[in-house]
Amino acid sequence: MRTAVRVTAAAVLAATLAAATACAAGPEPGARDAAVAPAPPAAASPSGPASAPASASSAVVPAALSFTGKTLDGTAFDAAALAGRPVVLWFWAPWCATCASQAWTVAEIAPTYRDTVPIVGVAGLGEQKAMKSFVTEFDLGGTTQIDDRAGALWRRFKVAEQSTFVVLDRTGRVVHQGFLDGEALTRQVETLARG
Repeated sequence: MRTAVRVTAAAVLAATLAAATACAAGPEPGARDAAVAPAPPAAASPSGPASAPASASSAVVPAALSFTGKTLDGTAFDAAALAGRPVVLWFWAPWCATCASQAWTVAEIAPTYRDTVPIVGVAGLGEQKAMKSFVTEFDLGGTTQIDDRAGALWRRFKVAEQSTFVVLDRTGRVVHQGFLDGEALTRQVETLARG
């Protein structure tokens, strides 16, 4: 009886470790960087959720926000439009259970802070169809979601696992990089919004 319990416990532990390892994988080393390019020096402000308010349009663009790309719906994205504001980059994968649990918090708080602390999803490690389904399932349609299947932004920000939040202050300095649960994310965004 004890042997059976030990074998079962070992199998559960092995399955848990395998799942945790699978959810902590970064972009494949050989993936191309074509999805995200450095922004031109005098970048124009895009329309849509990533648009900057008039006060931020003249802000100096920090190196962290000097990139362009495409959103999951195919819209051009220019991170320079976010200059002058704190920004949260959320690196997620469509099959990640941790990302799914955090998606509810992102969907809840992102509309409130859209103009003060934009949250930008960086979707990677999956197929575009699965990424779009994730956005629909978790009601993230109002939040900018960059299509980073090639992993260019993941490598740029040295993200090795998902779900990872990269929090930038108004100057583009990274003030947090790593995991945040829903409460910690909400507190971080509220603090940044206060200034």
